[in-house]
Amino acid sequence: MTSVPSSRAGAAVLGSPIAHSLSPSLHRAAYDALGLPGWTYRAVECRADELASVLRALDDEGLAGVSLTMPLKQAVVPKLASADELVGEVGGANTVLFGAAAGEWSGFNTDVPGMVDALSGFDLADTATVLGAGATARSAVVALALLGVRRAVVRARRSSAAAELVSLGAGRGLAVDVEPWPAEPIDADLLVSTVPAGAADDVPVVAAAGRVLFDVVYAPWPTPLAAAWSSAGGTVVGGLELLVAQAARQVTLMTGMDAPVDAMRAAVA
Repeated sequence: MTSVPSSRAGAAVLGSPIAHSLSPSLHRAAYDALGLPGWTYRAVECRADELASVLRALDDEGLAGVSLTMPLKQAVVPKLASADELVGEVGGANTVLFGAAAGEWSGFNTDVPGMVDALSGFDLADTATVLGAGATARSAVVALALLGVRRAVVRARRSSAAAELVSLGAGRGLAVDVEPWPAEPIDADLLVSTVPAGAADDVPVVAAAGRVLFDVVYAPWPTPLAAAWSSAGGTVVGGLELLVAQAARQVTLMTGMDAPVDAMRAAVA
């Protein structure tokens, strides 16, 4: 694992808009629990066309690294000196570590392992349905393969966007079928919604006890989809669990210490 030089401290989250981000609360809670008084974490407004200059400034400032939101996860890839396997596989990095030399930037993807962490405590079906075909769906496909799911049905408004997921899944031994955005109720034992807030509000589902919904949205919560699933007796895993899980892995990458997950979860609960 790439290590952050001991002379570096603190981090930031970049995006636009970014003022709403819960990441500062998560990371600051971790630093407090770990006894790192010299570490700070702040939100920095940053568009894709500003990314290189903002990274250079934060690198010069002596930060350990940064967290990235969309669309910066894709924009940062060509600017990295090195990256982990998942960054190349899903085409995006949500974490950058600064090295000993200026511009020595290493990229990591903690979204995929964060999804695995969020779902690992459940008895999952062999087949899953995925709503959406964007960057988050790419991470979901890889995560489902790592969790042992054998087949995924991607429901997307644009089949062309979903086509890449077929080859992505094949590379991990996951058979991916693409079907249109649902007009009839989705009947799935495992449903993963990767679309933004509001996009799945009218999606009809057949929910029941023993069935699992993973909705990556964390605000506003619960989503209509999550509420319908829960009221029918199904199990719901919300985006807050993913947010905490991926942030915990970022904390470990940046500090070299085990992340205090309970303290982080309590900070945003």
